[in-house]
This record gives sequence, C-alpha cells and structure tokens, in this order.
Amino acid sequence: MPGSAPRAGRDTEAGAGVIDSQSVKADAVVGADSRGFDGGKLINGRKRHVVVDTLGLLLAVTVTAADVGDRAAAEVLLAQVADAHHLLELVWADGGYTGGLINHCFTALALVLAIVKRSDGQKGFVVLPKRWIVERFFAHLMRTRRLVRDFERRTSSAEAVIYWSMNLLMTRRLARPHPSRA
Repeated sequence: MPGSAPRAGRDTEAGAGVIDSQSVKADAVVGADSRGFDGGKLINGRKRHVVVDTLGLLLAVTVTAADVGDRAAAEVLLAQVADAHHLLELVWADGGYTGGLINHCFTALALVLAIVKRSDGQKGFVVLPKRWIVERFFAHLMRTRRLVRDFERRTSSAEAVIYWSMNLLMTRRLARPHPSRA
C-alpha cells in the first residue's frame, strides 16, 4: 500500500514479514478435492496461509485443503513472496514452520525464517509481539462476514475474497483522519 508506509515513517517496501495459517470450515458447496481435515484444530475445511508485513498488510496468500501441512504450503508461498518483494529479508513464524524449511528459506530464497517461541514455563494464551501482527490480520479478515466460513468453490476465488477484504482494510486506514503534526 503506497500511502500507509510513508505515513508510518517507514520504507515503502517490506523488509520483514510474518507467516501463519488459519483453518476455516468449508461450506457444502466446496468440493472434496479442495477441502481436508485439520487434525490439530479438528476442522473440516480449508487453510489460509498468509504472509503479512510488519504493519499487518497482506503480502501474499494461498488457500489449500486443511490437511496440507504448514511447511509444504510455506515453501511455495515464501517463494512467491521472495520473488515479489526483493527487500524482504526476515520472516517470523511459529513452531509449525521448523525443520528443513528454515534451511531451504536461507539457501534457496535468501530469507531468514525466525521461529518465535513461547517461554518454557508459560501456559495458555500468551501475547507474542511479532506473532501478534498476523493474528490481528486474521481478526481483520473475520470482520468481513463472507470470510468467517469458506463459501467459494475454487481456491483462487477464496484468495480473491481475501485480497478484496484487505483492500477494504487499506481503504479504511487511508481514509482515517490523522492528527496534523505541528
């Protein structure tokens, strides 16, 4: 978004990002070929994999069946992001993106994939500053009623609705009055 980065006193091109996924239930119109069962969250539907910048603006999205692993989808998604955003150097992720993906990102994509972990003694919900950016993004998506559940027949249509929702958010941010700096 050309207008908000300079307004926030930042470079217009993203230098860091956050990756995560969200599992959502799929409507009955969603075909069996593009839906799956996420055993960790017990959801039969689709999974939205997103990369956002440090302002919470969408860099890339891909929608898969819910049974597709985070690492497999991240490999493809991060390749798209690295190709489109050449200044991106660092991507924060949760523990689901460990393993060989870290080395693949560093060697093939020139990206540092940093895993943000909770402290060992913490239990329950804990706010992690870097991870909070992408969780806030998912909350913004849920404000768009059509994205509460996946109603789209094709995954490309589901991705388009996410981009549409992001356009609404960016338009609201641009239209929001800002106090003048004296």
